[in-house]
Amino acid sequence: MDTMMGSASQNLKPELHFWFDFASTYSYLSAMRIETVARDRSVNVVWHPFLLGPIFRKQGLETSPFNIIPAKGRYMWRDMERQCEVLGLPLVQPDPFPQNSLFAARLAHVGRHEPWIGAFVRAVFYAEFGGGLDISDPALLAGMLMEAGADAKATLAKAESMDIKIGLRAAVSEAETQGIFGAPSFVTSSGELFWGHDRMEEALNCALLLTD
Repeated sequence: MDTMMGSASQNLKPELHFWFDFASTYSYLSAMRIETVARDRSVNVVWHPFLLGPIFRKQGLETSPFNIIPAKGRYMWRDMERQCEVLGLPLVQPDPFPQNSLFAARLAHVGRHEPWIGAFVRAVFYAEFGGGLDISDPALLAGMLMEAGADAKATLAKAESMDIKIGLRAAVSEAETQGIFGAPSFVTSSGELFWGHDRMEEALNCALLLTD
């Protein structure tokens, strides 16, 4: 009975949909904090890994805008240094940037509803932007899955399936339908969109207001 009531209570919590791309610098900041901040506000986080590349290409961009506009890129990395210092996070600029995040995104899509998803996402971001490691390396990702409590062998195999490949492409289409053009993005259950790490807490507050 207690377990059933606890589950029902969990389902009554407001939700915030967190859209992130592993190649996104500011998604790193949000991913490392969102579960803790959301828990303090009694908001459930719904994880949505997706890829910005296809969205950028439709806009005529073949790489990150931070690479296309050098001044913007220099500002972003300096801003990341400041933000990481405030949050107590390490920062290493990965080479190349942006990294190939396709397989990591497929793995996260496999586990998007699993209890290990938060730990896995944080591990990937930390390795990439905290350690400058290559997040396209299957062996590295397998270790992260095991540490997060996932069945690494089964998850790696499932990530190669056509269902997951199609599912991740569908997630990109869903992001576009919701008006998402960058990461991180946050969407409330009413469809209210917030873009950028600096809007995370505002998005969480908005999700809470929907239950008042």
